[in-house]
Amino acid sequence: MDLDLPAEHVLLRDTVRAFMLTEVAPVIEVHERERRFPTDIVRRIGELGWLGIPIPEDEGGAGLDTLAYAVAVEEIGRVWGSLGLIVAAHTSLGCGPLHLAGTHEQQQAYLVPMASGRVLGAYGLTESGAGSDAGGTRTTARRDGTDWILDGAKRFITNAGQAGTYIVTAKTGETAKGAAEISAFIVPAETPGFSVGRLEDKLGLHASATGELRFEGARVPAENLLGAQGAGFRTFLKILDGGRISIGALAVGLAQAALDAAIPYARTREQFGRPIGSFQGVAFMIADMSTEIEAARQLVWRSAWLKDQGRDFGLAAAQAKLFASEVSSRATNAAIQIHGGYGYVTDYPVERFMRDAKLTEIGEGTSEIQRLVIARRVLDLRVI
Repeated sequence: MDLDLPAEHVLLRDTVRAFMLTEVAPVIEVHERERRFPTDIVRRIGELGWLGIPIPEDEGGAGLDTLAYAVAVEEIGRVWGSLGLIVAAHTSLGCGPLHLAGTHEQQQAYLVPMASGRVLGAYGLTESGAGSDAGGTRTTARRDGTDWILDGAKRFITNAGQAGTYIVTAKTGETAKGAAEISAFIVPAETPGFSVGRLEDKLGLHASATGELRFEGARVPAENLLGAQGAGFRTFLKILDGGRISIGALAVGLAQAALDAAIPYARTREQFGRPIGSFQGVAFMIADMSTEIEAARQLVWRSAWLKDQGRDFGLAAAQAKLFASEVSSRATNAAIQIHGGYGYVTDYPVERFMRDAKLTEIGEGTSEIQRLVIARRVLDLRVI
């Protein structure tokens, strides 16, 4: 059993790492401070083919696998969490539904520009009253001749206002059991009746855009229905399974960044005449960070590998996302503790790592939802 990354994955990892350190790292501080979306950098990584890594070449992507995508997201997040989230949301949630459920015509019209990096994507699922309970969607879509008309609002949508194409879920009726019938739609940014509302002022990930989508009689043609009518709920469940891999990878990247900062600080910072890393209390914190990060990375890689093998990866993705996100929060908090007072001020980046890491325990399914998913699969009990 070979646990080493294939050569092409190592090359991608090293290329992404070098790009992030040389071309991106110098501009992070100003973008985060001014809450400025990194338009030029996103355009550049699109030109490099990193906005469609796991999408087939005939659909505009790089034609690589999910493992390569996870490796790239980790390296991006290791330097800049905001950019890692932008890439993950675009690729997993924007491109993913079109790859999974789109017709050839839809893929050529919308996915190719997105996966090739010319157009940014976003996914409108969450609402003010429908977060973990996505079945509680209140946004509606009704048929009007050859069009669908959408009314409602989405909230906490990553890439809001920056995306050119939005994949949106809406209620199109009720099932035979009285549950909401959820369908998915492709909504171009220029659609009449569609607008972007308030952008959120967030705890972390300041350079990413998170905001509200508004639909006030937004009219899209019937051919913009993504998949079959009523299949939107099943589609989004599959998409979230894949998205959890990328959020897990982002979490690992942030945790690794915290460790990268903590190690040299523990080696060089002296108290009582010796490096603080020589004290068992600090040394054991470093040991725990290193061990948990490697375990989280392996869980993420395994879930990506299962997906690439065409095997059931839903349980593995939930486990990876749960563990990696909580490791990320622990590791970034430990890095601040190791830095002491310096960790609490913005002179050092570790406080940003902690603020950014918190999102990974919430987005694409909270830790509580991951535990629910895992428990249901392990116990095989639908009553949970």
